[in-house]
Amino acid sequence: MEIIQIVVDANVITKWFIEEKNSDKANKIKEKYINGEIDILVSPLLFFEVLNALKYSQLFDKTELNSVGESIENYGFTIVTIQKEIRKQMIHIAVNHELSIYDASYVALCLENNCILYTADNRIIEKLPNKLKQYVKNLSEFK
Repeated sequence: MEIIQIVVDANVITKWFIEEKNSDKANKIKEKYINGEIDILVSPLLFFEVLNALKYSQLFDKTELNSVGESIENYGFTIVTIQKEIRKQMIHIAVNHELSIYDASYVALCLENNCILYTADNRIIEKLPNKLKQYVKNLSEFK
């Protein structure tokens, strides 16, 4: 069985810890990852973004945030450094399509690895031209 690579952004992983719309789909990604059916590629930014989102949710105290941080580290995602071609592509996408550098990093990561980015942020998808939309899917589309 071939393992499929995907990219997820921070809002998908955040749904592993906070029950929100499409948390069931996010948890399906987690299940498939744990079962070895998929490999999750992430930007190093993901760790900061998830913990920041959880901090601002005000649902977690310091001890719980540390536990979540340790949990995320222990998942063993494939961390891809944003450099060289990925960095160039990230900047190009951010500037040309009015995305944050953070959001563009996930798009560049999936393009460079020829895989799909799953996001719960429709704004990312809406800002991309059609030729890039084929690489970025809403979390609700995960099967």
